[in-house]
Amino acid sequence: MSKFDSIRPFYETEANSAIHQIINDPMMEAIMAFTFPEDSAKNWKNLMVHTHSLRDFQINFIYPGVKKVLEKSSNGLSTGGFEQLEPNTAYLFISNHRDIILDTSLLNACLYEHSLVLTTSAIGDNLIQKPFLHILSKLNRNFAIKRGLQGRALLESSQLASAFIKKSLLNENRSVWTAQREGRTKDGNDATHKGVLKMLTLAEDGPDQFSYFEKINVVPISISYEYDPTDVLKMPELLAKSRDEKYVKTENEDFQNLLSGLMGTKKRIHLQVNGLITNEIKDISNSGLGSGEKLSQLAAVVDQKIWAGYKLWPSNYIAHDLLYGDEEFKEKYTQKEKEDFENRLREKVDIKNEFLVSSFLSMYANPVNNQLKALSDQLT
Repeated sequence: MSKFDSIRPFYETEANSAIHQIINDPMMEAIMAFTFPEDSAKNWKNLMVHTHSLRDFQINFIYPGVKKVLEKSSNGLSTGGFEQLEPNTAYLFISNHRDIILDTSLLNACLYEHSLVLTTSAIGDNLIQKPFLHILSKLNRNFAIKRGLQGRALLESSQLASAFIKKSLLNENRSVWTAQREGRTKDGNDATHKGVLKMLTLAEDGPDQFSYFEKINVVPISISYEYDPTDVLKMPELLAKSRDEKYVKTENEDFQNLLSGLMGTKKRIHLQVNGLITNEIKDISNSGLGSGEKLSQLAAVVDQKIWAGYKLWPSNYIAHDLLYGDEEFKEKYTQKEKEDFENRLREKVDIKNEFLVSSFLSMYANPVNNQLKALSDQLT
C-alpha cells in the first residue's frame, strides 16, 4: 500500500485492468463514438484492450478526443512560449482556470505535440464522484484534491497532496499542473491564492519551506477562451455571493459544467507559456522577508505573468467598453463582432437584471483590467 493510494493516478501496471472496468460503459462508448465517428466499436475496443500504459491511453484515446472537441466546438487553438521548455524536464505549471477538463487536456495535447513531459494534474474529488469519471480521471493521470475539509483533516490532505507533487516533480521527473486557486475563476479576475502556494511547500523539510520553489521549475500558464462555454452557468453562484448567501450546488451541476465546458461554443482559444520564474524566486528567497510575505510576493509574480500573457480577444474588449460605457477599445473589434457578442449576452442573461449583465460583462472585461495593471507594473 502506498500512502498516496487515496489520491494518485493509476500505476502503469493497473492501466489495462482499469480499462477493462469501463470499456463497455455507455459513457465510454459515447465518448469514443464522438472521438472516432468513422470507426466501429469493435476496432477501438480492440485497440483499447491491448493498451497497457497511461501514456498510450492518453495519446491514443484522450488526445484524439481533445482534437475532436476543438474541431467541433472551437475556431482553433493557438499557442505561444513552448519553445522555452526543455524535453525530459519536469515543470510545475501554475495556470489560471476556466474549464474543468479542457484546460489541462489542452496543455497536455500541446506538451505531447512539442515532445515534452506530460503532466499529472490536480482535480477536485467532487468532480469525480461517479465511478466511471473516477476511473477515467486516474487513467488520464489526474490526482485528487479532497474538497470540503476543515481543520486537521484539511492540513493532512494538503500535506499528502504536497508530498505527491514533490515526488512527481523531483523523483519521477513528471510535470504537474495546478490551478492558481481552488476551483475555477467565476468572475474572470484571475488571482493566485497564497493557500495554494503554501500547500505546495508543506512537504519541504527544514525551517525555510519557501526554498522548495528553488528546487523545481515553476512556469505560469495563461489560457484564454474567446467565449467562455460555461459563462452563464457561473451566474447563480455570483448572484448568491452578491446577496451574501451560501451557494449550494445542484446535484448534477459539476457534471453539467463539465459537459458544457467540453462541447459549448468557445470560438478561438490561446494557451501561453510564460517562461520560468527561477530568477524571481531567487530574488524573493534572498529578500529577507518572512514566509508569509514571500508567498505574497510569489503570488504577485505569478499573477503578473498570467495577466501579461493572457490573450485578449475581441470579446474582452467589447465587454470592457460595454461595462464602462465608452469606446476605449473600439479599434480592437469589428461591428459584427460586437453585434455577435451582444446577441450572446441577450441569449444568456436577463438584460433587465443589471447585476447579471454587469457580472457577465465583468467576466470578460476583468482580464483587460488585469493586463493593463500587469503592463503598468512592468514599467514601474
